[in-house]
Amino acid sequence: MKKLLLLSMIALSATLVVRAAPSESSRPEYVTRIESCEAVLREFMANPATAIPPAVLQSAQGIVIVNQFKAGFFLGVKDGYAVIMVKKPDGHWSLPVLLGAGEVSFGLQIGANAVESVMILTDPQTARMLYRGRFNVGADAKAVAGPRNAEREKFNHEILRTPVLVYSKAKGLYAGATVKTGWLQRNDSVNFVLYNTTYTLPELLYSDWVQPVPEVVPLMEYVQKIMP
Repeated sequence: MKKLLLLSMIALSATLVVRAAPSESSRPEYVTRIESCEAVLREFMANPATAIPPAVLQSAQGIVIVNQFKAGFFLGVKDGYAVIMVKKPDGHWSLPVLLGAGEVSFGLQIGANAVESVMILTDPQTARMLYRGRFNVGADAKAVAGPRNAEREKFNHEILRTPVLVYSKAKGLYAGATVKTGWLQRNDSVNFVLYNTTYTLPELLYSDWVQPVPEVVPLMEYVQKIMP
């Protein structure tokens, strides 16, 4: 058993080393991450049970779409990725920027192979917490479960003032319940490859110095459509 545990730790360490040095050959994987996050958002909005209410979408200053999974069998390590976009002063949405994500899980989803979440950022400052590298959702920024579309007639509008509104496919979460959903971390090296640039997260989110690559346009157009 000790040997198996040691081998698992070595394999996990090797995976982290590989991820630390992205290459051009990794770009198709990063494109897939963008596309999968778009699919997650579309699935949330297509299902009345998980759809985000218009009042929440109208208040959004940023959005984070998380796709998280189990990376290790023996250690149970959770790993994943996310996409963040912010709304600019002119009303247009930024480029999608890839992030690392970890421990993004809810009680009723323990043991699941994947956890999909959408986080609505209601103030412009929360996204800037990523400037320092990593922030913990629910600790560095208060987070609560967001009201569902089916609850739009009865939810407390005070909820909309919470910095992060979290939507997950977990059952039993009610609007306004405080949640802690792990950490989000900037990953500039991945975005260097995706966008073929040396600009980092702040420039990608808040400037117009980098043009969108074709693969991210569908996500940008969809976000602009549902959150004009």
